Amino acid sequence: MQTNLTVKSSVVMAVALFMGSGAFAANMAKADYNTQKTQIKADYKVDDVACDKFTKNEKDVCEKKAEGKEKVALAELEMNYTGKPKDATKLAMVKADTAYETAKEMCDDKSGNDKDVCVKEAKATHTKAQADAKMNRQVNTAHKEASDDKRDADYKVAAEKCDAMSGDAKSSCVAAAKAKFGKS
Repeated sequence: MQTNLTVKSSVVMAVALFMGSGAFAANMAKADYNTQKTQIKADYKVDDVACDKFTKNEKDVCEKKAEGKEKVALAELEMNYTGKPKDATKLAMVKADTAYETAKEMCDDKSGNDKDVCVKEAKATHTKAQADAKMNRQVNTAHKEASDDKRDADYKVAAEKCDAMSGDAKSSCVAAAKAKFGKS
């Protein structure tokens, strides 16, 4: 039988894994992506078969862990393949959801108030992990917007400096400013 501490630890560990994983730039070839996806699915089948040695709720918990491991691995693969912030947020949500599902399953070994408390703790940790994922998405969006604003301001200063010039020198200056600050 799992203790509340073990259930909380499982969920907290999943959240910590999310916090420790940063967004990676997309630098994976499609063939590598497909190979890894196939391997993840094969690993899941092996993990699922390994659960057959258990019975009752132990088997259910094992199966939830195997499912969760597959879902997280697929979400990580997708994030690593695309490098999109949206996929990083999706990964965080998948980690939170799978940790919650596993924690809830672990609570099934309990009864009465102990079970109720266990489920509430799992739900509270899940809600916190979801909130962290949303907050990280909002922080990343704000950071990008701030960077864009700073770049725009720097471009305006550089373009203004070019206004003091004329002819080819001004054209070269404007072209250089546009290139430097990503303007077209």
